[in-house]
Amino acid sequence: MLFRAHPLDSDMTASSVPLTRHRGLPMRRTLCLPLGGILATLLAPAALMPARAATESTNDLVHTLSRVAPAANPKVLALAIRALRCVQRTTPTHILSVIDYSRPSTVPRLWVFDVKRRQLLFHELVAHGRNSGENLPTKFSNVPGSLESSLGTFITEDTYSGHNGYSLRLKGVDGTFNDNAESRAIVIHGASYVNPTLARNQGRIGRSFGCPAVRKGVARKLIDTIRDHSVVFAYYPDPRWLQGSRVLGNCTESATQISANDAPQAP
Repeated sequence: MLFRAHPLDSDMTASSVPLTRHRGLPMRRTLCLPLGGILATLLAPAALMPARAATESTNDLVHTLSRVAPAANPKVLALAIRALRCVQRTTPTHILSVIDYSRPSTVPRLWVFDVKRRQLLFHELVAHGRNSGENLPTKFSNVPGSLESSLGTFITEDTYSGHNGYSLRLKGVDGTFNDNAESRAIVIHGASYVNPTLARNQGRIGRSFGCPAVRKGVARKLIDTIRDHSVVFAYYPDPRWLQGSRVLGNCTESATQISANDAPQAP
């Protein structure tokens, strides 16, 4: 099927365009273009709409979560939502936990969101690993026995009762940054050393062997809320992780990666 268009395209000469005659009208030159070419031109802007809509949706979600959690860094939330979108490609979930290790242990730095309802469910203190630092962690590891916290995206699994009481297993899905989480027994559990009184008395809360431990009084309720395949995102402005994360790089090893300069920095 062909469309006739006027006037002549600037790239064509009059001699290259066929003459056509319409009944009762003088002969004139018309330019015939394939329908496919015209449709491709017309639909080109539409091809950008899904990406644009996804960006607008993410920005809107970041804005909403920032309103319900004003203490959270919006740039960290944006990264966490990117990780959530990646996991959602294969695992339906709407619960997102964000740990911002760029903040000191004496302030609540764990947020749990229901992104479907756009609600803040928890805002809590959370421990970091003993060898990651004092009040403010600066070192992170995926190595067994390091006693350091790990960065990246985790998926929650099942619960169990062990040495630290009711606990929640975590599966690291960010490659070599946290894929030893299960073998290291990195879990969420309650701990008596996570409490504001201790924070006031000694200038930091207690530290774990690498687990993101929470207050004992909230542990069971929090764990039951986020168990069974929700997302836990642990952040620190570590350039190696930001540049090498497969989850933040659109879920593939070869995807465009985040520049450390674009990430929020520690206070």
